[in-house]
Amino acid sequence: MCPGIPGRVIDIRDEADVRMATVDFGGVRRDACPEYTPEAGVGDYVIIHVGFAITQVNEAEAQRILAVLRAMGGVEDELGEPLP
Repeated sequence: MCPGIPGRVIDIRDEADVRMATVDFGGVRRDACPEYTPEAGVGDYVIIHVGFAITQVNEAEAQRILAVLRAMGGVEDELGEPLP
């Protein structure tokens, strides 16, 4: 099973008519497609699954999910440091 990982949207841009975003996971930044979350903007938290933002969450929920994932262990390379 691949869990969805919460991250904060850093920027949103258009690449070849596809909406793309840079998402921060505590210092680890990845590109993701936010087409499924058109309401998400810079500074919002989204759940990323296989390179797509699949839903928007509030900061408290993002922190709760990250705490659970960190407690499972072995995810440091993907999650980075706790979000500020």
